[in-house]
Amino acid sequence: MASRNLSIIARQLSTSTASNALVRTPIPVHGIDGRYAAALYSAASKQKALDAVEKDLTQVAVTLTKDPRLADFLNDPSVNKGIKIDGIGGVADKMKLNPLSKNLLLALAENNRFTLIPAVADVFSTIMAAHRGEVVCEITTAKKLDGAMTKEVEGALAGFLKKGEKAQITYKVDPAIIGGMIVSIGDKFCDMSMATKLNKYSELLKAAA
Repeated sequence: MASRNLSIIARQLSTSTASNALVRTPIPVHGIDGRYAAALYSAASKQKALDAVEKDLTQVAVTLTKDPRLADFLNDPSVNKGIKIDGIGGVADKMKLNPLSKNLLLALAENNRFTLIPAVADVFSTIMAAHRGEVVCEITTAKKLDGAMTKEVEGALAGFLKKGEKAQITYKVDPAIIGGMIVSIGDKFCDMSMATKLNKYSELLKAAA
C-alpha cells in the first residue's frame, strides 16, 4: 500500500505531461524520506528544475529551523490537518517555491508527514551531490586537524573516488571519540576512533572475566 501511495505521489509531483517512467536517482536511497526525495528528483529531472528544487528545499529546511513557531504549528497534533495544508501552501506561495517543491510539501501535509520535511531535504541534497559527481564525505576527529593532516586526509580520500567524481568533505570535531577518526564516504562508513577501540577492548575483557 505504501509503495502504491508513493507511486501516486510521484505522478502528482510532476505537473508536466511527460512520460510517467521514473528517472532513477544516481545513488540508492532508502526509507520513506528517500522515496519522497526520489519521486521529487524524477519529476524535477523531467522538468529540468533540479537546481531550483534543491534551492527551495534548502530554504524551507532553514526556515523551519529559524522559525520554531512554524515548525510547532505543523507538528501540533491539535491543529486540523486542513488548516495545516492551507498554511504550508501559503508558506510555499510566500516563498515563491517551484510548483514541484510546493507539491512535495502538500503531499507530505496530506499524509501528516510534516516531520519528514528536513529529512527529505537532506536526502535530496545528497542525491543532487551525486548528480553533480560529488561524493559526500564526513570526517570526524577528536580535535581540529591542522593543514598538513587535512591535506593528507584529502589525498587519501581521493584514492576512493572514481574518475570524474569530486569529494564534498565536511569536517566535524567530537572530543568524545578521544582519538583517531570516523570516516564516511558516500554510503560507506569506517569507525577508527579510539573510543570504539576502547569499547571493544572492554567487551573482550568482560567476556574473558
